[in-house]
Amino acid sequence: MRKLILLFASLFVLGVNAEGEVTKKVFISPGVVSLDVSHNGEVVKLQRNQDRDNEISNFYVKTTRGKIQKMHPFAPHKVETIGELDMIEYIKQRSAGDDNIMVIDTRTPNWPVISGGIPTAINIPYTRFKNKEKALEIMEDQLGVQVDDVFDFSYAKTLVMYCNGIWCGQTPTAISALLKYGYPAAKIKYYRGGMNAWKSLGLTTVNL
Repeated sequence: MRKLILLFASLFVLGVNAEGEVTKKVFISPGVVSLDVSHNGEVVKLQRNQDRDNEISNFYVKTTRGKIQKMHPFAPHKVETIGELDMIEYIKQRSAGDDNIMVIDTRTPNWPVISGGIPTAINIPYTRFKNKEKALEIMEDQLGVQVDDVFDFSYAKTLVMYCNGIWCGQTPTAISALLKYGYPAAKIKYYRGGMNAWKSLGLTTVNL
């Protein structure tokens, strides 16, 4: 009986690579291979690439890009820096219909076209946050902020923001602008690893 259980357990973790060879499954976390999430009205299977020969895309191979961002670049504002499993939890909540969460790709529009984006995200370029007039319009129309003589952040959404990765300054620039306008630091999450880390783990990407 024990041997039979071990056999089934072994079969559970088997997958197939691009050549059709049997291989172990690539897990997101212990016991979790994939989950279904909703992106733009369609169901997307969020998982790591199951081909064990898969490699990070050439676009992210270069090590000379950008400047290294601090782990907590917004001090004294307490903006939380998050990792991949945290990001996936926010994706799950957003996919389940939690409208109080918004996943934002802050890169300029050419970047998502080149490398794709993270499921459930929308693209709002960091340049729009730098421009106060446009930023206030976004805050009122999309982020749940009442923009008047005195801003009301009572219903402000939790923003989970990312760009290209630890060498990219687009998200730090956008977050710094939001903080300057008074957006609550507790309602902003900084996914520092960004697309570089997401891609390095072979996680699912989508068209934004």
